[in-house]
Amino acid sequence: MLRANADGSRVVLRDVARVELGSQSYSFVSSENGKPAAFAGVQLAPGANAVKTAAAVRERLKEAGKAMPAGISYSIPFDTSPFVQISIEKVLHTLVEAMVLVFLVMYLFLQNVRYTLIPAIVAPVAMLGTFTIMLATGFSINVLTMFGMVLAIGIIVDDAIVVVENVERLMTEEGLSPKLATSKAMKEISGAIVGITLVLTAVFIPIALASGSVGVIYQQFTLSMAVSILFSALLALTLTPALCATMLKPIAPGNHEKRGLFGWFNRRFERMTRSYESRVGRLVGRTGRVMLLFVAISGALVIGFRMLPSSFLPDEDQGYFMTSVLLPADATAERTQDVVGTLQRHLASRPAIQSSVSIVGYGFSGSGPNAALNFAVLKDWDRRGDATNSNENTRAQQAMASVTEGSVMSLLPPAIDELGTSSGFTLRLQDRANHGDEALKAAQAKLLELAAKSDIVTGVYPDSLPAGASIHLEIDRPKAEALGVSFTSISETLSAAIGSTYVNDFPNAGRMQQVIIQADASARMQINDVLKLYVRNAGGGMVPLSEVIRPVWSESPLQLTRFEGYPAARISGSAAPGHSSGAAMAEMERLAARLPSGFTVEWTGQSLQERQSASQAPMLMALSMVVVFLVLAALYESWSIPLSVMLVIPLGLIGALSAVLLRGLPNDVFFKVGMITVIGLSAKNAILIIEFAKQLREQGKGLAEAAVEAARLRLRPILMTSLAFGLGVVPLMIATGVSAETQHAIGTGVFGGMVTATILAVFFVPVFFVFVMSIQERIAAWRATHRKSAAVRQEQGS
Repeated sequence: MLRANADGSRVVLRDVARVELGSQSYSFVSSENGKPAAFAGVQLAPGANAVKTAAAVRERLKEAGKAMPAGISYSIPFDTSPFVQISIEKVLHTLVEAMVLVFLVMYLFLQNVRYTLIPAIVAPVAMLGTFTIMLATGFSINVLTMFGMVLAIGIIVDDAIVVVENVERLMTEEGLSPKLATSKAMKEISGAIVGITLVLTAVFIPIALASGSVGVIYQQFTLSMAVSILFSALLALTLTPALCATMLKPIAPGNHEKRGLFGWFNRRFERMTRSYESRVGRLVGRTGRVMLLFVAISGALVIGFRMLPSSFLPDEDQGYFMTSVLLPADATAERTQDVVGTLQRHLASRPAIQSSVSIVGYGFSGSGPNAALNFAVLKDWDRRGDATNSNENTRAQQAMASVTEGSVMSLLPPAIDELGTSSGFTLRLQDRANHGDEALKAAQAKLLELAAKSDIVTGVYPDSLPAGASIHLEIDRPKAEALGVSFTSISETLSAAIGSTYVNDFPNAGRMQQVIIQADASARMQINDVLKLYVRNAGGGMVPLSEVIRPVWSESPLQLTRFEGYPAARISGSAAPGHSSGAAMAEMERLAARLPSGFTVEWTGQSLQERQSASQAPMLMALSMVVVFLVLAALYESWSIPLSVMLVIPLGLIGALSAVLLRGLPNDVFFKVGMITVIGLSAKNAILIIEFAKQLREQGKGLAEAAVEAARLRLRPILMTSLAFGLGVVPLMIATGVSAETQHAIGTGVFGGMVTATILAVFFVPVFFVFVMSIQERIAAWRATHRKSAAVRQEQGS
């Protein structure tokens, strides 16, 4: 840029040969680690692969770097793809750990390598089938789908375990050959496998109907889990029996006795089974007391859900944080740069910070010389010790607390890219009664004052550019006309001096560059400087602007925000330590209720998604349970069997709720996914017992006898499958490092639900069966008696 000097009479251009070329625009000034830099941002197209795109950009820059002039180099200081890549790698490690634990459980119970190999063969086949369907439907391998696969790994081996365990039991107890044992086993458990599959698949269908970004998250889980479960059932009915018939060897009489560790385990398990059978026998004789206890557990579940804090998604350590700088409206870029320099010096002193990228002139609140934005990127997770983006974010906020020039807010990134600009909550304070700008500003100030006194929210600030002084130049048109000064001349002079005017291009070092005229900064800092500028009149003379212009000062907003058609103010903030985002949102609504009538708040960004997910969740869970009931009713052509199964659901949910409460986790999206999973798994355990009890009842055994016998026969496969699944999610529950918070949110609730869905269900389900079937049989008997009496009365009447 060529600058112009005002000498009081004319504008003289400097000699091009003796000036330094400047930037084409001074609207933005960017730097990396305090050094001048030019930035280019790369944004993914919809459906693009983040990791592949980042690799392609790096490869292209490597080629372009060879042609860069001396003293200029490139760097990639800010890249979100490593977090994606490392997260997926972490989940893959979790998946491997889960598979190892699952197979160890199978080997402990089955105590034979051949028996263990069959589910080990089936599981990868089911996973490959799932990946094939995902590819065909346009889904990608990402963190969400891989989390779904981690949850599914314990489920997809369940059907194979049930088949293998029943075959092994028949071979041991009845001395059948592998083929005969397989044939008989499939006749006994095919119905249970179909029922389990239908339940586990149907329970996920309603959550795929959720809308918004939450719906996308639910769909990832739905596809990965439902498809893997369907493949598991298909293989359990086809491949697994074939493997059992061909791979297993006949068990000679007496050879099923084990020694050593397996012998000790079998003896202990047999003793536990006899004790369990005795206890169940006593419980089915006291159905009334057990059902009262069940009602108490259900009541505790309702109370617990009301106590559980709500949230949207856990805040993960994504490897960076942001700092927004906002000075008063009349602050210059130099003042803003000084504040940014203070921040950069702090970040340079932190050993965990790898790079710092600053942009002066741009911020989340808007653009202007008083705004700036900084991205602080931490070193790789394995190179920064115990440092996290949350800790470094807090340190940066503390370091800048002494800055009095303006507002400096350090922020964590949003849980989902493009869904807002930072973590925490965002809202719009609306003026629905049209009170006016001054009333809206007063209401905003009042809300910020109330929020500052609250212990539940913190860092609440106006997310917009502050209002500032403005100057309205009034032209004395009669005097200007008398002096021969046209309005056009005045406008062009002001535009060129204060803004800039493009003149032409000139060649420089083989490139064409622009000539732009603008007054030096020192000649336009004050209004008096501007009034000293001269404008040419019609006679060719020079007239100072002060002769024809009078400045009028006023205060006006730099931004006018409307939301849903109403005047609004943008406000952002975060939950205080120890409080959930749901509690913070409720607190802001409570504080807003103290404002004058006509002012209300509306949520935006991820806060809006959190509110929508909270409102959708109860309906989706209820719909999932209704779908499960209808599927079972269609399968068994009865209302009693489905009801017996559905009663077990609170027993699983109470464990999930207790686990997250004990660990201090909120009710977020991933916990809701875990609850849906627990509903399906709880029903699965109930089906295994009730299906056998139903068969024994049809064979003529008494109601209580059939329930106790079915519970004894199904205890082993229930414990096997539950332990396999429970241990499969343990790596999620104890995860550390990248994406640990998300893994905790998923694994904790599911593990707790699986514990109670197993321990409580094996005692309560036989009681449920006896209780519901006795009611059903009484109703049937009453109907039969009623029909018989009606027939007798009809005969007597005739």
